[in-house]
Amino acid sequence: MRPALSIHSEAAVLASSAGALGGNSPTPAFSPLYQQIKGLILQSLRETEWRPGEAIPSEMELAARFKVSQGTVRKAIDELAAENLLVRRQGKGTFVATHAEQNVQFRFLKLVPDRGAPGSEGRAQRDIIEFKRVRANADIARALALRTGDATLQIRRVLSFGGTPTILEDIWLPAVAFKGLTVEQLASFQGPTYALFETQFNVRMVRAEEKIRAEPATNGHEKLLKVELMTPLLSVERIAYTYKDVPMELRRGYYRTDTHHYQNNLS
Repeated sequence: MRPALSIHSEAAVLASSAGALGGNSPTPAFSPLYQQIKGLILQSLRETEWRPGEAIPSEMELAARFKVSQGTVRKAIDELAAENLLVRRQGKGTFVATHAEQNVQFRFLKLVPDRGAPGSEGRAQRDIIEFKRVRANADIARALALRTGDATLQIRRVLSFGGTPTILEDIWLPAVAFKGLTVEQLASFQGPTYALFETQFNVRMVRAEEKIRAEPATNGHEKLLKVELMTPLLSVERIAYTYKDVPMELRRGYYRTDTHHYQNNLS
């Protein structure tokens, strides 16, 4: 267990730390107390003091550790839970969110069947078409905050639902962060890929940015997805980030939308 931390002793850290997800903007020294506690809890998450799926200390224990009221800790935890970084379980406590959770598995997959809820089709069949180590070109390096020529892992795979190829994905990962990843691991892992990244490589994707456009099926996409040439596809480019806004994955997907649609809930 780490020693108790005082808010005053952490002032210098918080003044130079990022916001809720560790972005580039400094946290103002006058930020509310619960925001400071939120930053300290987030720091512990980044440093893997508590791993995905593990319980964090109780509100009372954290209040004693940070020398603040229990209500202040509760407000900080409420925000982290709203951002899907923590999960409250009635009567059990608060846990670090994991992509293995049923209600989180489809957080980053917005393609849903025209009939039925997300996940109603069961686990997608994943066919790895290509897995190789490549040097990052300028575009890949920029997206992953690498230098041109740095090593990346490139994966091409097809996701099928009900035996129908539905999603074609090209994925790039920083080779250093995913050292030891094999095609066998990707093919055999039974849960979500992001859960594999958590458990085996200690990389948790906490947010993502997507760009969406319509594109015709060309360049072999039509063959892998078993559609006619020039069939409209939904092209989705995603950059997924871990804590402190560090990009850890570039994913370019091509989605069939004849039996599926892209659904996003706005609030």
